[in-house]
Amino acid sequence: QVQLVESGGGLVPPGGSLRLSCAASGSIFRIDAMAWYRQAPRKERELVATISNSGVAKYGDSMQGRFTISRDNAKNTIYLQMNNMKFEDTAVYYCYAEVLAIGASSEYIAFNKWGQGTQVAVSS
Repeated sequence: QVQLVESGGGLVPPGGSLRLSCAASGSIFRIDAMAWYRQAPRKERELVATISNSGVAKYGDSMQGRFTISRDNAKNTIYLQMNNMKFEDTAVYYCYAEVLAIGASSEYIAFNKWGQGTQVAVSS
C-alpha cells in the first residue's frame, strides 16, 4: 500500500513560521505532481500549492509570497514552508500525490492519494 504521512503541524503565533512535511511510502515507481490543500471548519477545501515532478511550483492567491513548496524526489517527500502566517491560515493541511506504483505482477498502477492531514493553528 502507498501511504502519505504529513507532519510538522502545530500552534504558531501570527507572523510566525511553520514547515510541513509529507512523506510517501510503498511500492512507488514515480510520483508526478504533488500538492498541499487545506480545509478550515465550515469552509471548502482549497488549493495551497502544487509542484510538478520537475519542481515547477504554483500557489493559491492568498499564499503567494508567503509559502514555498519544495520536494525531494529521492525521499518521495514534499515540504511546505509557511512564513508570515495569518489567522486565516488556520486549517487542516492535506498532502496529495499523483502516484505511479508497482503492482503485484510488476505492472504500473496510476492513482491519486491523499494524506490524513495535519492541524495548523495560528493564534496569539
